[in-house]
Amino acid sequence: MNLADITAVILTKNEERRLARTLEALPKGMPVFVLDAESSDATQRIVREHGARLYVRAWTNFVDARRFALAQVTTPWAFVVDADEVVDERLRAALAEAPSDVDGYLVRRDTGFAGEPLRMWSGERLLRCFRVGAVRVEAFPTTGGDAALHERYVCDGSIGELAGSLQHDSYAGRDEYRSKFARYTEIEARGLPPSFARLLRESLLVPWRLAKFALVRGALFDGPRGWYVMWWSALYPAVVAWRAWRE
Repeated sequence: MNLADITAVILTKNEERRLARTLEALPKGMPVFVLDAESSDATQRIVREHGARLYVRAWTNFVDARRFALAQVTTPWAFVVDADEVVDERLRAALAEAPSDVDGYLVRRDTGFAGEPLRMWSGERLLRCFRVGAVRVEAFPTTGGDAALHERYVCDGSIGELAGSLQHDSYAGRDEYRSKFARYTEIEARGLPPSFARLLRESLLVPWRLAKFALVRGALFDGPRGWYVMWWSALYPAVVAWRAWRE
């Protein structure tokens, strides 16, 4: 594909710490559109310095922001990147070499914690490169309900897969992890009706999730970082159910 036909789409909110690295890792010649949720740090300045197109808009929710951002794309294709993700060398080459005879491409993502990769979060396959008119954005909350969170792109057409991966530097440490955990469980809880039965069920499933994350996804072999993430990931649905029942 011609890289000029693919717009990289990024959402930002106070991302000065990681955004420059994300922008610099994108393929040369690819247009960039950044939808910023009224950042108060140097995010907007960094966007302008890198020659990206910037639109500032008050935050609503993840799904609405994704849909709005896609509506601003004027090229045939979009490539969705988060502000804390970095395109590796193989993926840069794959984007330039990909044929345009499909409607979308899956991209692998490896997520790290405190600067180190985790087995539990490696090899996630996400639809991130696609024809703009061939997808729809849907909410996909972990625990169900109608919270506009964990959005995904759905394509009913043909889908390929690109080589390489996105390196996802989502959590600098435990403080950032706990902050996001609290924010996301609160958002998901608002999308669920209170239910003691759900709370009981999700609480009883915690040991099963721990075993799955430890053995199937390999968190057991990631050391203390992996055990920490494994524990809180196993608790996540129960915490959402508890917050929904309490509130």
